[in-house]
Amino acid sequence: MSQRAPSQLSPTEVLRLRLAAQLLDAIRPRSPGEVVTWFGAMQAQDLNSGHWSFGARCDGLTDADVHAATENREILRTWPMRGTVHFVPPADARWMLEVTGARALRGAARRREFLGLSETTVDRAADVLGSALAGGRRLTRAECIAALVDGGVPEAADHGYHFLWYISQIGVTCIGPQVGKEQTFVLLDEWVPKPRQLDRDEALAELAVRFVRSHGPVTRHDLARWTGLTMTDAKAGLAAASDVLTEVDCATSDGPTAMWVTDDALEAALDVDGRPGLDDPEPVVLLPGFDEYMLGYGDRSAMLDPAFNQRICPGNNGMFKPTIVGGGTVLGTWKRTVKTSTVDIDLDPFAPLPSAVRGGIDAAAERYGQFHGRDARVSLSTGWPLRPHLHPAKFPQLGC
Repeated sequence: MSQRAPSQLSPTEVLRLRLAAQLLDAIRPRSPGEVVTWFGAMQAQDLNSGHWSFGARCDGLTDADVHAATENREILRTWPMRGTVHFVPPADARWMLEVTGARALRGAARRREFLGLSETTVDRAADVLGSALAGGRRLTRAECIAALVDGGVPEAADHGYHFLWYISQIGVTCIGPQVGKEQTFVLLDEWVPKPRQLDRDEALAELAVRFVRSHGPVTRHDLARWTGLTMTDAKAGLAAASDVLTEVDCATSDGPTAMWVTDDALEAALDVDGRPGLDDPEPVVLLPGFDEYMLGYGDRSAMLDPAFNQRICPGNNGMFKPTIVGGGTVLGTWKRTVKTSTVDIDLDPFAPLPSAVRGGIDAAAERYGQFHGRDARVSLSTGWPLRPHLHPAKFPQLGC
């Protein structure tokens, strides 16, 4: 690097670097394919949320554009990591499944025992569905289950999700383009006839680079948590990519913590004094509930006051609400109601919004409305929440 990295990054500096890594510091014209290639994988168990994760980062993008990107094979949905649906670059799906899917498959044996299914049964199901989809066919979820039952796997009628997950997890199928509101499945080898091929060491390094590039600064635990790999594998991946990654100390509530960031990101952010610059605009974005900005980190305290954790994920039930983000900090939640010609956006902030944020809300809502081809109408939930206000010493960038 041409400039010396700072000895320790402050929470505000970590926040700004993460905004840039997440492609949220400046919303530019980008394609879904470019975004998913940057990230490597983006959580997408909820399709609408997954689509808006692209829209929130791509100026001028519409929901129809994201559907087209799936049809044109720029992006692909499958279960590469932690048994959870993600968007991935199609050419990367095969090696990701092979490297990150092994632990999920080991866990599947216990799930099958609970469901009363045998390995022979699920493997027979993979053969049956593979034959049913051969030749470029697409079948909806219901049609896949019917094909399995007709093919001699009656258990699929009661445990359809497990069968469809397992058959995709072992790389036979993947999720295809929607037919209306119906999910479809296709054969992975037919949908992606020329996949990238990486050996295990190359794959671990690639996962480390993609994750640090799109989320950094991050800890080794963050990488292991995101990929579902062991801490040993995460360490190996970071070491293998050490020629493009930098380890820095970051100030956290637990004291100095070792985190990784890409050399390029850190150098681009450094100003003449060798510190990340903090004078750039403070973007306001409305993010979906299942967005990498929330789900990509084990410790979210840099962007979310822990006092509001339950407001984002009530009861820690895994269901994350959409978030209002200003200057990188989560300021509240929102929900949408889609109507014929409008989309109503109801804001539920944790505290009165700073004036700089209020000025950006309308623009953020307008972008969301344009994404869905509708006019956006913004409203505020009745009354201010009787919760602790954001502490100005903790979040000085808000100007509270």
